[in-house]
Amino acid sequence: MATLTDPIADFLIRLKNSVRARQEGFTAPYSRMKGEIARILKEEGFIWNYEVQTKDGHPVISVKNKFEGKVPALTDLRRVSKPGRRQYLGSQEIPKVVKGFGISIISTSKGVMSGARARRENVGGEVLAQ
Repeated sequence: MATLTDPIADFLIRLKNSVRARQEGFTAPYSRMKGEIARILKEEGFIWNYEVQTKDGHPVISVKNKFEGKVPALTDLRRVSKPGRRQYLGSQEIPKVVKGFGISIISTSKGVMSGARARRENVGGEVLAQ
């Protein structure tokens, strides 16, 4: 198996590709960060569900995509902060995504949360994805 330099980007690309291919779901190697990202996407209504399973002694996260009819709930997803170029924002600098209809996923000192919640709690951090 290949070594990944950015496992979060790998998870987000798997999600994006499975939605575009209109697949019911996908699996990826598990990490706590990926679990937190999946939790936020579920809370915000972009995926139906996720669960952590163990295959061959290694934990994997299984995500079920959400569709409204034939239209996916998640239309675009992009990684903002990358290993070579981290992007940190203060609480007042967190942008509204797609005029408030999208979300930002922020890694803060209080944990991983959506951009709207980070603004409410007045904490900034690293912008993982939008």
